[in-house]
Amino acid sequence: MTYVIAQPCADVKDKACIEECPVDCIYEGPRMLYVHPDECVDCGACEPVCPVEAIFYEDDLPQEWAAFGPAAVEVFDESGSAGGACASGPLGSDHPVVASLSPASS
Repeated sequence: MTYVIAQPCADVKDKACIEECPVDCIYEGPRMLYVHPDECVDCGACEPVCPVEAIFYEDDLPQEWAAFGPAAVEVFDESGSAGGACASGPLGSDHPVVASLSPASS
């Protein structure tokens, strides 16, 4: 795995990262976005365009959001690699770490 999207993305889903990603490895869940760990090519294009600074290289993920690293892997455990987010469409559910978060205020 290379890049991880953390809690600041929950209930925001700006999607600038999706537009910037050259390999289509950022998938949309109901409440946030996820980088597919097997499809990401570690280019880093997504990180600087995130308006809420939610994207981190896996080794730089702040401790307070450490659970989002494993969550980014586990959310794809059942679906595997779809070969791109556009081909598969949105994820049916968020990882339990995300689903359990209190809704962000608007």
